[in-house]
Amino acid sequence: MFEFGKDLRKLFSQARESEDLSWLELIGVDLLAAEARQQSTDAGRVSCAQPHAAWLRAAALWREHARRTGRAESVRRALDAAADAAGAARTRDEIALADVCKAQALLVRFDLNGGPGGLDEAMRAAPASAAGCRHQTAAQISAIHARLRARSARLNDDPSALMQAAALLDAAIHDMAGRPAAEIDDLRMDRAALSLETGVIRRDANLLDQAGRELQALVTNASPDYRPLTRARALTLCAAGLSALAALADNAEAHAQGRVMFDAAADQFTPDHSPLDWVVIQIVRAATPGGASLAVLRQAEALSAGQGLVLGAVARDLLVEAEVAFAYDEGDMDRLSMLESGVRRRLAEPMSKGSELDWAVDQIGMARIGAARAGLTGSDASLGALGLSEAAEVAREYGVPAIAARAVGLLSATTVRV
Repeated sequence: MFEFGKDLRKLFSQARESEDLSWLELIGVDLLAAEARQQSTDAGRVSCAQPHAAWLRAAALWREHARRTGRAESVRRALDAAADAAGAARTRDEIALADVCKAQALLVRFDLNGGPGGLDEAMRAAPASAAGCRHQTAAQISAIHARLRARSARLNDDPSALMQAAALLDAAIHDMAGRPAAEIDDLRMDRAALSLETGVIRRDANLLDQAGRELQALVTNASPDYRPLTRARALTLCAAGLSALAALADNAEAHAQGRVMFDAAADQFTPDHSPLDWVVIQIVRAATPGGASLAVLRQAEALSAGQGLVLGAVARDLLVEAEVAFAYDEGDMDRLSMLESGVRRRLAEPMSKGSELDWAVDQIGMARIGAARAGLTGSDASLGALGLSEAAEVAREYGVPAIAARAVGLLSATTVRV
């Protein structure tokens, strides 16, 4: 007789021992944290037969938890596990893999929080060379270097660096053949995002076609029953690309198709399963007219607030933009005053309660409110120019050019209609 519960537990136990961590997509963040804690405990036991591999695995679990929740404590635990892996390393390959592990954790921290020097720190942590390492180790070294270079190229907006980063990602994907799907798919997602962003900016059909093929393959290969987060991430990129092209061509049908893809991405999982993945979908969706309601933006801001996250800052900026637009359309001065009080209260708080990026977004918020009031009353809205200039500079330093661009765009605005 088939013992359904017993056999499921057996399969789950086997997955825990597998090098492929794709199964983590099926569990929520609370269970993921429990798995990471247990793995850390097991790795630290004197009886652990392979402490180096066990610490690498613990670090991977904590990285995934941080990626999905934004919690600084999880990043710290991932870095601690990487340090323990380095302490347990006995061979050249093990030392190199521990360094890769540290660079991966620092990369997650940069993706989450940005910050001056964050990307440089991750680059310094990665092994400088793969000389003397086995092919599998060399492939993982190439992979982390390619991912870091891709982010650097996107931040610096250097066309030649972008092409070099794309070539590095191509080579890394080739070298990683045979590795677990989750590791390769991260590379493919980075390459698709790079091709998509560059293709839209340069209106390069070849790059857009390449991104489309890559994303289609990711969506096709990521079953909603086994890899819902990978599927959702790929669908979100597809929708973002389609929406960007629709905006360039002013194509209503393409806008509608983009909205369908956003809905499909959001339907893959619940917000509590992976809060930050859900926030990303809503943020990207909000870039299209009417893409996200005020209620959804409020939920996205609540899920990402208070941790100094890049996503939290972007979500707050989008929420304030939408709130100000609603008050402006309604001619509601009381609502504007209430919004202003909230922003001023945050600005008056010690910096320890938020990041400089949060401060920058609140400066942008004050400018939006001032411009809206000027549009309704005819008063002068130019007083926010200095704050906007400083906000744009902070956003650039933190590696968030999208927020910098929004600040610069407001500098020349005399009224707000956002």
